[in-house]
Amino acid sequence: MGFNVFVKSSSLGALALIAIGCAPPPAQPPQFGVTGNSGIPNDDGEDEEDEDSMEESAGQSDDGVDSANDTTPRLDLGGGGGVDEGVIDESYGEDCGNALIGILRDFQSGHPDFEPTNVGEDPGLVAQTLGADFKPVYMGGTTGTTTGAAGFDQWFRDVSGVNMPFPIAIPLTTGEAGTYIYDSRAFFPADGVGFGNEGLPHNFHFTLEIHTEFPYTGGELFTFRGDDDVFVYVNGFLAVDLGGVHLPLSRTIDMDAIAAAYGLEVGKSYTLDFFFAERRTNLSNFRVETSIACFVPRPIG
Repeated sequence: MGFNVFVKSSSLGALALIAIGCAPPPAQPPQFGVTGNSGIPNDDGEDEEDEDSMEESAGQSDDGVDSANDTTPRLDLGGGGGVDEGVIDESYGEDCGNALIGILRDFQSGHPDFEPTNVGEDPGLVAQTLGADFKPVYMGGTTGTTTGAAGFDQWFRDVSGVNMPFPIAIPLTTGEAGTYIYDSRAFFPADGVGFGNEGLPHNFHFTLEIHTEFPYTGGELFTFRGDDDVFVYVNGFLAVDLGGVHLPLSRTIDMDAIAAAYGLEVGKSYTLDFFFAERRTNLSNFRVETSIACFVPRPIG
């Protein structure tokens, strides 16, 4: 089943269903630079931390949120109908929002793509353009952290008996110099829900799918840092490719730098589609920092 995502409209003063289409993409998909992502240099200053130290930092918080950030992702534990109005009101206030609204899908550790034997960065898991259903298209990767298209296609689709979907809201708090941030070194929003923790300290096996739209006014940046797989598409084109089971990695999308190749024009709105998978113990890091002040959720099918 799919979910309709609702957001409070400041102009109407009531809840309205947002259904905004994708802007027409350029005729040819852009080609990546040497970084394999947006052509922007990596900001991986801490990527070389050893796994033991990362596990220790992940264990500093038992509530799933870094102690420096008291905002928590909010699940609709009823599992249907859309995100609760109270969550939207808190996240958005009277303006278009600086929260990320999406669907969390809980999996069991026995799924063939979770707790994989092969680990490491796995570039090339997905195609450079979104599929017609606004989902990533499986391409196989290079490291063997997945088992094939059939298993991967379950990551971001509701499959009875395989995953359990829950609407989720991830609030972004105001940072310095006009930025909006969510930061957790222990990101476990699925703890105690869905299939449960399966005897582990946390629920480590879930995916996150977010479809949103933002107005491009010039100068926008979007940075993600975390583990494991992350795929971010702008205007339907892959801008961040962090596939695989790995320690936290970071990428920044500079919208001005990709504007020509990705078909962005100042003054128009464009889609940003975000896909995340947490597939293996013992870490779960999730940090978003962006200068985008307005996110408008789009329906998730």
